[in-house]
Amino acid sequence: MSLRASERAQPMRADRRDPDLPTPPSPASAAHALRPLAPPRARRALLALAPAAAIALSGWVGAPAASAQPSPWPQRPLRFVVPFAPGGPLDVTARLIAQPLGAELQQPVIVDNRPGAGGSTGAAIAARAAPDGHTLLMGALSTHAVNPFLYPDVGYDAERDFVPVTLVARVPNVLVVHPGLKVESVAQLVALARAKPGQLAYGSGGGGSGGHLAGALLAQRARIELVHVPYKGAAPAMADLVAGRVPFMFDNLASALSQLKAGRVVALAVTSPARSRFLPDVPTMAEAGQPGVDITAWFGVFVPAGVPSDRVARLHALVAGILAQPAVRERMASFGRDTAAVGAVAL
Repeated sequence: MSLRASERAQPMRADRRDPDLPTPPSPASAAHALRPLAPPRARRALLALAPAAAIALSGWVGAPAASAQPSPWPQRPLRFVVPFAPGGPLDVTARLIAQPLGAELQQPVIVDNRPGAGGSTGAAIAARAAPDGHTLLMGALSTHAVNPFLYPDVGYDAERDFVPVTLVARVPNVLVVHPGLKVESVAQLVALARAKPGQLAYGSGGGGSGGHLAGALLAQRARIELVHVPYKGAAPAMADLVAGRVPFMFDNLASALSQLKAGRVVALAVTSPARSRFLPDVPTMAEAGQPGVDITAWFGVFVPAGVPSDRVARLHALVAGILAQPAVRERMASFGRDTAAVGAVAL
């Protein structure tokens, strides 16, 4: 893993002058500039014109400021970019927020799914949007904490190109397997991988996602060789797991919970430091014999850098208010999410 290096400034050659810089005065013009001051009568005439010139200049300078009134916002529907496929945890959460947010702003909030590159494709699209408060991004662990360090160029700077609005939720990952794999513990899964080095595959929501990182950590800690199969979101990865096309995956608890309740997949462990209140009988990875595989995913709302601070503050207040509604909290809990509207500082 490598960080993107900053571009180095190129030294300016003496024979290549910046065209935006003023032309140095020639010796002749310099001598002209040093000529004696104007006669007293001319100086008095110039001083007499100074107040009128100052008034005219102040009117010219002040004109744009007088007309630069804050424009109404929002002026059109808002776009809520989700950098993963429909049906995944970020998509479901964004849609849960979008409808009441649109009602508060009196403008539709349209969810725009832009999957690819572990979330980097959608994040880059949001980063390039106009900083006017009409574009939001549902960011995540992968888009802002993993991908920028995993890939040489994701098309954006996670810190420079975005302003955080609020943290939305924290969710652990859960190690789930297809029932046909016939393993009942992490220890049995590790033993199977050791017996078949390089043959056991796991799916994830994409390169750089929390599921990808958890699988890589397990392979490193347990000293096993696994094959990573990235998808354009957790939903298609889970679909292939249920169908038996991939034997296991680390999925966000929020998206895996319904399949677990239906018995289509089996949970072996969660990747949080403590057991989840949604799966109290499922051990942590540390309890299952693999300490250090500790990854808790998070979701958060971001806007492009440069959005006026009053609009960011209003968005935060509205989203926090939506997440505090009992009905929304109950719905989030049914998905295995712990809401956490604690402000931009947490991000």
